[in-house]
Amino acid sequence: MEIKKAEFVISSPDVRLCPKTTKAEYAFIGRSNVGKSSLINMLTMRQKLAKTSALPGKTMLINHFLINDEWYLVDLPGYGYARRSKLDQLKLRNMIEGYVLKREQLVNLFLLIDSRHDPQKIDLEFVEWLGENGVPFSLVFTKADKVSKGKVATNVHTFLDELSEQWEELPPYFITSSETRQGRDEVLGYIAKINKSLRENAG
Repeated sequence: MEIKKAEFVISSPDVRLCPKTTKAEYAFIGRSNVGKSSLINMLTMRQKLAKTSALPGKTMLINHFLINDEWYLVDLPGYGYARRSKLDQLKLRNMIEGYVLKREQLVNLFLLIDSRHDPQKIDLEFVEWLGENGVPFSLVFTKADKVSKGKVATNVHTFLDELSEQWEELPPYFITSSETRQGRDEVLGYIAKINKSLRENAG
């Protein structure tokens, strides 16, 4: 897939204020500081489309970007940033759950996992929650250039092994690097494949 056009549309504090549209939406979510903004900028080849920050947990809204006038890329707030107030954490949780569970236009949620680390409890619990609620999702392992290929492979397999204890069928997964653009074609190809199938079913 070639991205010819990517434009910011709106930031919403609540799912009810998201765009009134029938276009397919692909949302990106992950723990704070997982490299979400960098990944979005790498996928769209727009350096400053999603604002990156040295401070984790900067995204506090649901951000919609229209891609090729065909589908939306949605940047969701990060979860698990402990230095927020309890009230902020609750607001974020309600915002994320509201979008993920109620947004009918959502066709796939890309859950970002930092490939440098062993499986984190918070990520495994989020995967479990997605499964319990029947949310279609894929895993995106980020920052693959930051450690050795062997370490990435070990961490990815350990994560998938943890999942396979409860899941009969594992979700699709991608290994990415925003620096080297690893995984870009695979993620965009996956989106293109889903879009094609949606068009065929609609026709």
